[in-house]
Amino acid sequence: MAMARASSGPAYPERFYAAAAYAGFDGSHNSTSTVSSKFQNDTALLLYALYQQATVGPCNVPKPSSWKAVEQSKWKSWQGLGNMASTEAMRLFVKILEEDDPSWYYRASNSISEISESVVDTHVNHYSKDEPIIKNGNSFPETKTISTENGTLVETQDKDVVSEDVGTVAVYDQWIAPSITGQSPKARYEHGAAIVQDKMYVYGGNHNGRYLNDLHVLDLRSWAWSKVNFKVENESQEGQSPAKLTPCAGHSLIPWENKLLSVAGHTKDPSETIQIKVFHLQSCTWSTLKTYGKGPVSRGGQSVTLVGTSLVIFGGQDAKRSLLNDLHILDLETMTWDEIDAVGVPPSPRSDHAAAVHAERYLLIFGGGSHATCFNDLHVLDLQTMEWTRPTQQGEIPTPRAGHAGVTVGENWFIVGGGDNKSGVSETAVLNMSTLVWSVVTSVQGRVPLASEGLSLVLSSYNGEDVLVSFGGYNGHYSNEVNVLKPSHKSTLQSKITETPVPDSVSAVHNVTNPTRDVDSELEVGQEGKIREIVMDNIDRESWKSRGEGTSLIATLKAEREELDSSLSKEKLQTLHLKQELADAETRNTDLYKELQSVRGQLAAEQSRCFKLEVDVAELRQKLQTMETLQKELELLQRQKAASEQALDANHRQGSGGVWGWLAGTPGGQKGDDA
Repeated sequence: MAMARASSGPAYPERFYAAAAYAGFDGSHNSTSTVSSKFQNDTALLLYALYQQATVGPCNVPKPSSWKAVEQSKWKSWQGLGNMASTEAMRLFVKILEEDDPSWYYRASNSISEISESVVDTHVNHYSKDEPIIKNGNSFPETKTISTENGTLVETQDKDVVSEDVGTVAVYDQWIAPSITGQSPKARYEHGAAIVQDKMYVYGGNHNGRYLNDLHVLDLRSWAWSKVNFKVENESQEGQSPAKLTPCAGHSLIPWENKLLSVAGHTKDPSETIQIKVFHLQSCTWSTLKTYGKGPVSRGGQSVTLVGTSLVIFGGQDAKRSLLNDLHILDLETMTWDEIDAVGVPPSPRSDHAAAVHAERYLLIFGGGSHATCFNDLHVLDLQTMEWTRPTQQGEIPTPRAGHAGVTVGENWFIVGGGDNKSGVSETAVLNMSTLVWSVVTSVQGRVPLASEGLSLVLSSYNGEDVLVSFGGYNGHYSNEVNVLKPSHKSTLQSKITETPVPDSVSAVHNVTNPTRDVDSELEVGQEGKIREIVMDNIDRESWKSRGEGTSLIATLKAEREELDSSLSKEKLQTLHLKQELADAETRNTDLYKELQSVRGQLAAEQSRCFKLEVDVAELRQKLQTMETLQKELELLQRQKAASEQALDANHRQGSGGVWGWLAGTPGGQKGDDA
């Protein structure tokens, strides 16, 4: 669904190219240095990857050489986007730029032509965030006028949203805009909201890419806003600067005893693990909750569900924009974290989903999104067996969405808002958690906050009746509007009973021992991995008596339940046996790995020793060759010496004979003459 809107900037893809040019991706040789000078390294790499994905497509170029560190980092960032669609890369590029530099378009407006009206896809996570902000007045006017430099756009308010006092509305299942007094909070989305004693507290959120840390309260009896002036406990030593409350968005606000717990959320300088801030309602003071054990990694867009005295945390997106599907539980009595390794197939990694608990045992996860895909799948976690299942949904199954909000009224789970990469979701859907049947409560048309991402939804009461209260959101405009719906959950339940055929995989029974209409639930998983039984009914006892089938049906269901219990017990025993075998195998594998590492170490030591021996042998061989050469030279010298001595001895004897002959009267000269 596309909607016409006034914009202070161009539509896609022109908006993307304007953002790319502003960021420095102009195709010139100096573009890389320009981008690097404007952003931090990780942001610059992500923007480069998104630009390449949007303009070229998935990364199919060879990996650069390892000695080209910069090129390799850019290649890895691009390669990590996989097959992300070009349009999604464009929108995510603009979104990251707006978060880093919210006023980028105004700075570049001198070189970009203005487009006053355009038709764009209203993916609620990627609207143009620099449009004029429409604040909530005391009521919805029939028309809204948005003034721009190029003219005036008149936007007609949807007729399905009625401006009327809550107490005077007799029509159920219709959104109304109550008359609000007091100073409304700044428009925002991805904030936290909670109800405490007929008061709705709103904390933090995101406005124009900036995180907030203000706290406001709406009195649901007088419908008056007021800002809470709070203090922050200084955990540092005396004499140091006062403590400040870190702005955040994408967090969860949970009422607990006489406190509000702000769990997780995106911050400018994220910590390594999830931080929990506590607001003390009596003293109006914020403090940090001290927890024990290994806490989950810091994140935002997760779901936090209060189950008894525990917080169940699932999924979200960490500070590096990696999607998560891990499961953690915080015991609020011991303040100890526990990471859960549940069996079965968990939901795929996602953020901005909705979660609810039924019968204090079953955690339901619906929808959410990844970087390029939105979901409409439903997953159920049995908190006793810690097993994931994915049951079959019935009825008018909602379209894929992310950024929606949900709240439970009895066994009905209401889902409001969200978006699906193309448009904001206008339907208010409800899931009957006993039959897993969806239906549409109401639908609005036009660009209203109810068709937004990041709105909040809480359950309160007014004049003794349940009311759903929504606040804020983003659908191209940041909103600070309040809308209220009175659900006719009783008639809704009866319509499920009388009109909707119960699927084969779902059975309902009535607890005859309870005189009231109680909720009794049981979720069992068969060997084929499908939901075989969900006992979550609220049917009046008299209707069963009129049919005359209650007793036989209960007996049949009990027998089937016993059979399923037996089968489940066998499966659990087999699972435990397999887990034990797996643990033994892992232990053996660990021992073998350690032994292998030891052998590798010994082998390396032996190789080093052999190398040294080879060096010594080579040196000895060289010395031996030198000695052989010296030996030959010595023998030659000895032979020369012997020859010299013989010649000297012969000469000596000859010289000695001549002298004695001369003395005897026979001189040598005479002897020669005679001859």
